[in-house]
Amino acid sequence: MTIAAVLGSKGNTVETIGVDDRVHDAVRKLGEKRIGALPVIENGQIAGVMSERDVIYCLREHGAEALDWPVSKAMSSPAITADPSTDVLTALALMTQRRIRHLPVVTGGELRGIVSIGDLVKYRMDRIEAEAEAMRAYIQNA
Repeated sequence: MTIAAVLGSKGNTVETIGVDDRVHDAVRKLGEKRIGALPVIENGQIAGVMSERDVIYCLREHGAEALDWPVSKAMSSPAITADPSTDVLTALALMTQRRIRHLPVVTGGELRGIVSIGDLVKYRMDRIEAEAEAMRAYIQNA
């Protein structure tokens, strides 16, 4: 099971933000789209990730003035990314180890999608349930 399979069922539409956009723009987009993170793009490449946590930490340390900062000043960088061929369990381990909840999927420097830890857990649980159902059907028909 790879991240490509997760993106195949989830889709690969990704909301992004630019490095020169303001933190308040990121907050607005996160809220409007009801998402937890935005890949930050600079010259067509992923420069970092702006997450809800980044916003909270920034506000805690610097107050409301941070809302006028460029995203590049508040984002997590460099972005921790994965390839579409990355195994789901490997991605889950990476996210747990690095304490991140969102993983941009990149091929050749191009953003191909993003997965959350919730997406990966849901995909894994769906697969486990499908395997269990197949085993039940096999046992009943044996």
